[in-house]
Amino acid sequence: MPDHFVAEILDGELYATPRPSVPHAVAASVLGSELGGPFHQGRGGPGGWWILDEPELHLGRDVIVPDLGGWLRTRLPVLPDAAAISVAPDWVCEILSPSTEAIDRVPKLRIYAREGVRNVWLVNPKTQTLEVFRLVNGAWTLVATHDGDASVHAEPFDALALDLFRLWGRAAPEP
Repeated sequence: MPDHFVAEILDGELYATPRPSVPHAVAASVLGSELGGPFHQGRGGPGGWWILDEPELHLGRDVIVPDLGGWLRTRLPVLPDAAAISVAPDWVCEILSPSTEAIDRVPKLRIYAREGVRNVWLVNPKTQTLEVFRLVNGAWTLVATHDGDASVHAEPFDALALDLFRLWGRAAPEP
């Protein structure tokens, strides 16, 4: 696959999507940074998580690359010294774009449910929304939809507030 594409195998089918746009990259980078300190490193927050950008997941016969993935360290005490991780994350985030939204919402959500991922966030920089899903009895339940410049507490990282304006590449709104 050329370097400017991301390749994934979902339900036995090869998907090749272009590298993300700048707004997509901003949302993913900022979100990783916001969650990394308090949850990955335990600075100013509870710690206890591995938060990784674009981890390659080998889940059954599927090869998936979410924009962000998180594992509770109680489930995955040590990260493998390998190119891919075969333990399903506890949380994933997909940053939606026109070229990936249908893939993120259908085959990927189906695979994440099958593998027991407990929470999924879908972030859409274009509509400036965050959808928070929880897996309940094998099906996705929409827990909350947040938008705009709101400061939100979104599970499983609801111990701290997340300022959405940062994901959209904006400065703090005027009071």
